[in-house]
Amino acid sequence: MHAPILESILSLLATLVPFVAADDPGDGEFHGPSIDEFFPDPILFAGTPFELNRVLLIRLLATAVIVLILWLGTRRLKLVPSRGQAALEFIIDFVRTGIVIGTLGEKEGKRFMPLLFTIFFLTLALNMTGTIPGLQIASTGLIGQALIMAVIAYVTFIYAGIRKHGLKFFKNATVLPGVPLVIAPVIAVLEALSTFIIRPITLTLRLTMNMVAGHMLLTLCFLATNFFFVTLLFGQGSAFGLIGIGTFAFGTAFVVLEIFVAGLQAYVFTILTAIYIQMALADEH
Repeated sequence: MHAPILESILSLLATLVPFVAADDPGDGEFHGPSIDEFFPDPILFAGTPFELNRVLLIRLLATAVIVLILWLGTRRLKLVPSRGQAALEFIIDFVRTGIVIGTLGEKEGKRFMPLLFTIFFLTLALNMTGTIPGLQIASTGLIGQALIMAVIAYVTFIYAGIRKHGLKFFKNATVLPGVPLVIAPVIAVLEALSTFIIRPITLTLRLTMNMVAGHMLLTLCFLATNFFFVTLLFGQGSAFGLIGIGTFAFGTAFVVLEIFVAGLQAYVFTILTAIYIQMALADEH
């Protein structure tokens, strides 16, 4: 009598934890997560240039939410802040002082602050959707999103360097002072590859791979929970179903870890962008 009730509770919990369940063929076998979850079928405007699938809708929702939070949190600032205002001010000051001003200085920091703020909060919001029930997928796990932001960062630091140094920027970026003339061409090629090729690639892959790995890990844990606990314990009466307790515990722990990783990756992407801009503005290599 109690088994159906407990099974219903577990099924409800499965819908509240962050994972995207793969299609269940109902054959009683375990089916792991698939990368196809990042490429869902279109939901709106199918077959048109404005086609929207689940991931794109999550991006639009996350963008709208972060804009709404920042607008509501800053439109009526009080001298004695509420808890919400204090939390928002802490995050904003962390980005402003800890990343932007701390890396670029006061003068240059003010120039690039809007861009770096946008990168941080957008990346954070899109990363966090992977741990929110009902959304349960980080759209930065698709390489296109990370690539767009990496290209913006790439264009920005090159623009900053050219604006300050002119075409001499490319010489400063590739020719190291004091290098023997014999190996100078080799070093210049390596520096060019590192500065103009490797940087956008690493920015893109670091963010994308972390989000893909996190999503797949969470999905694996909670699909395993569903398989062991619900399918085996209640469906087939197997004692192996108790393994689901462990997979559920690991999955819950990984949710906390994924929240930390979401914030960390937003920080890393933003501060690396700031560092690249600072290096482009520097008088010497």
